[in-house]
Amino acid sequence: MVSHPPARHLLRAKDLVDARYAEPLTVGELAAAAGLSRAHFSREFRRAFGEPPHVYLLTRRLERAAALLRTTDRPIATVCFDVGLNSLGSFTTSFTRMHGLTPAAYRAAFPPAAAHAIVPGCVQRAYGRPQHRTFREDGAGGPP
Repeated sequence: MVSHPPARHLLRAKDLVDARYAEPLTVGELAAAAGLSRAHFSREFRRAFGEPPHVYLLTRRLERAAALLRTTDRPIATVCFDVGLNSLGSFTTSFTRMHGLTPAAYRAAFPPAAAHAIVPGCVQRAYGRPQHRTFREDGAGGPP
């Protein structure tokens, strides 16, 4: 069987999910973006990408949630809502199914977000201050 690249209209819908995963997207809105009926869109999306559109959307949301849990100190409930999910219980169940750990256990498996700071705060404060210079301090002779 020869595999064909997904049609442009399906890619538009997939790009919409990738860009707006945190919004309450429906299959109907994705189908409209692709210019297809809901049923036809769902069949074509599954054929092209190997999973139904709602599963793809949930996967994107859970991937983003995992990134937020690794790199921020936001509360788990906030992460859940930030990625477009409405139920903390469903989020925990789906996240555990996908990652093999609860969101809390997943977060605990990584260093705290504060450990990701590349430059210490004291250095940022010392070097981030504006320099109070006068025109003449920049060079006595003017432009070279």
